[in-house]
Amino acid sequence: MLTSFSLTQGTFVLVSGRLGAVFGHKNMLFLGGSVFTIFTLINGFVPNYIAFNAIRALSGIGGALILPNAVAMIAITNPPGRWRNLSLGFFGASAPIGGFIGGMYIGLLVEYSEVKWFFVGIAAVAAIVFVSLWTLGPKEVPVDRHGKFDYIGALLGTSALIIFNYVWNQAPAVGWAQPLEYTLLLVSVLLFGLFIAWEARTPHPIMPLAIYKAPSFGALLLVVLLNYMSMGTILWYMLLWQQNIRHWSVLHTAIGWSPFIVVATLGSLLAAWLVPRVAAQWIVAIGTVTAAISSLLLATMPRQQIYWAQMFPATVFMALCPDLTFTAAQIIASNAVRRHEQGVAGSLIGTLNLYGNSLGLGFAATVESRVAKDHGDTLLGYRSALFFGLGISLVALLIDVFFVRLVKDEREGWDDADDEDEESTETLGRRSDPDHTPGVELRRVAQVS
Repeated sequence: MLTSFSLTQGTFVLVSGRLGAVFGHKNMLFLGGSVFTIFTLINGFVPNYIAFNAIRALSGIGGALILPNAVAMIAITNPPGRWRNLSLGFFGASAPIGGFIGGMYIGLLVEYSEVKWFFVGIAAVAAIVFVSLWTLGPKEVPVDRHGKFDYIGALLGTSALIIFNYVWNQAPAVGWAQPLEYTLLLVSVLLFGLFIAWEARTPHPIMPLAIYKAPSFGALLLVVLLNYMSMGTILWYMLLWQQNIRHWSVLHTAIGWSPFIVVATLGSLLAAWLVPRVAAQWIVAIGTVTAAISSLLLATMPRQQIYWAQMFPATVFMALCPDLTFTAAQIIASNAVRRHEQGVAGSLIGTLNLYGNSLGLGFAATVESRVAKDHGDTLLGYRSALFFGLGISLVALLIDVFFVRLVKDEREGWDDADDEDEESTETLGRRSDPDHTPGVELRRVAQVS
């Protein structure tokens, strides 16, 4: 279930921001919310495992439409500066808060009721939220309403990501001896090469290559991807260890994650505070080190042990990584592009986040299954996967220290005067004003032809 949802979400988020720029970020947000709500509700009533995963994958498409367009609306409403940083910090904090509440909710249902009510409840809350947003939100003029959507680039990019991820997540089950595995791997690499070549030539790219021209930006993105690959591994094997080895219930596991909500929320706000004060690579480096420490603590645990000895500190350290990384990277990416490209920035970081989690699981599961098969020891397989996650974190740290060079961003307001001028004709924008909190009022404007 986790892989199917993360795969579709991480794949289709690539094109979501560009769709929002052309057709309206508010429209795409509502469309994504509708898709997510409908298929989440269906998930509660599907009759078998295969159908369940298929419907969950379709729910992931809704999530892919939500994430970058929500980020774009925040970034367009708030020019570069402290209010944008704070807003994106709160947005980043919503993930651990929602994850904890969801974990407690399903834990209670597993103990005292039926799992289907989890999906019914989530669908009901989502319906209320997205209908309210659509009803109360102002009328929107798309920020790139005269632009075109790159359907060929979308097909090449999403196909490459889906096939590459499928190969690595299927490999633990069927093995690399299957010709289909390495054939599809080569196909995915070829499609990705064609995607890059096409994006460099088309006048309306999904992911403009100019975004990578900032010094060290490409290296930073690689570090972020590796961090999320490590995080996906930590999260998954932490759950497996507690439930399969120590036989914790779902509710007990959720309670054990209680420190996560507090520390991760503080991590998001800390990242937003640090961006204008500390060079970006050091913020991301802190997150990378915390992931490495968490991996090491988990990988070296004895089979049975008191929670407070290693699981508790591992949870605390793990909680800092994703939100320090996401908030800092999202702020940097949003500040690197112009106002009408904020959906691109949201898609880029969203892809690294969601796709990295899914891809990391594929790599780690390959390591786990091979070791467990060779040695006949499930726990040794878990340890090996966690040491693999540790290795990813160390590689990310080395790249960050030696190749990422980004100065601290102290800007207040748009750099380009054209972005300031656009605010008079676009719905989601306000002129930078240090005495006014942007985003409180989303102004309604006349439709511009």
